[in-house]
Amino acid sequence: MNFDNSLSQLPSPSAKRIALRVTAPAERALRQGHPWVFDQSITEQSHEGAPGDLAVIFDNKRRFLAIGLYDPTSTIRVRVLQSRQPATINAEWFQNKLNLAAQIRESLEGIDTTGYRLVHGENDGFPGLVIDRYNDTLVLKLYTLAWIPHLKEFCDALAQVSPAEHLILRLNRILQKQTDFLHGLSDGMTLSLQTPPGLILFKENGLTFESDPIHGQKTGFFLDQPDNRAKVEELSKDKSVLNVFAYTGGFSVYAARGGAREVVSVDISAPAIEAAIRNMGYNNLTAPHETIAEDAFDVLARMETQKRLFDLVIIDPPMFAQNEKQIASALAAYRKLTRLGLGVLRKGGTLVQASCSSRVDAESFFESIHQSAREAGRRLTEIERTGHALDHPINFEEGAYLKCLFATAA
Repeated sequence: MNFDNSLSQLPSPSAKRIALRVTAPAERALRQGHPWVFDQSITEQSHEGAPGDLAVIFDNKRRFLAIGLYDPTSTIRVRVLQSRQPATINAEWFQNKLNLAAQIRESLEGIDTTGYRLVHGENDGFPGLVIDRYNDTLVLKLYTLAWIPHLKEFCDALAQVSPAEHLILRLNRILQKQTDFLHGLSDGMTLSLQTPPGLILFKENGLTFESDPIHGQKTGFFLDQPDNRAKVEELSKDKSVLNVFAYTGGFSVYAARGGAREVVSVDISAPAIEAAIRNMGYNNLTAPHETIAEDAFDVLARMETQKRLFDLVIIDPPMFAQNEKQIASALAAYRKLTRLGLGVLRKGGTLVQASCSSRVDAESFFESIHQSAREAGRRLTEIERTGHALDHPINFEEGAYLKCLFATAA
């Protein structure tokens, strides 16, 4: 993988380390492996630094605690790269960490999967950075300015561990607004010399899907539910299946391969629905596939009025809670969706409901579903509760965001 000149023109981090001391609770968190130091936890600081400078954190006896990337523009002031033992952060360190991440995902090649998360941020030791692989294209997404001075070294290491033809950079919404610190980088730009095609085709469990890595949500596809999609496939034989918040039809394609007699995909985005139709076509699936590009809440309410019923209802909405203040409204939205979903689910049918809101804990989410079912006069019998797939490992509490319930409804 060869890179264009944009990486070589980026600034280098300062050779001078920032020394920090933090509060006692922050010390305890770091000893337990937590990857973040918040601005309000810092009690002493040697000097101010720029995004990407390395910060060394010491305990109250001035012993080494951790080293991480400093970002003065974020409330997460330091994103920890290594704790307990001192380390030299360089290309060799990046390469060793990337090798560990790649080893975790080695088994995916054996199940005909070429689309997966290669680096899952904090959980793989790279806080504020994720990489998704779509066949021969890698999409690197940043959530902090602190990585920018290290990108050249990091990408050199990445090319050694996980070579690919194309490398695309994505920036989260906050970074896109911080143009003064981006040094010419922009969301959707290609960092490799070769320009990738507009749409990338990749495999997941033997099924072909498309990704739009430059214009699509996240990095172009939601890669975090292959296991849940496979479970839907197992449950879909001869069933009528409703996929709500379908996006580009991941669950729908699996249901069709599983032998569903009818699949309905609902998403408010017309381009996403068009992609869902194409994804069905890539796999030569012939199950009747109805698509509806409308608001999911409105569609469910209308279907209930029409007394239209399904054997399997999948509800996989976007994140409802960005912060703590939104948790109550998120739970209310989940309860409403459960009620609406049960309104179109046959007796004895299967409800599949997921949440990707990390702020909403699993127990509260599952209880909200059961509460709404009780209020609707339906009894749910749980089949399974699921979490993260192999390529989305979880190594700290706040990193666990995905939860999904499979249940039959009497």
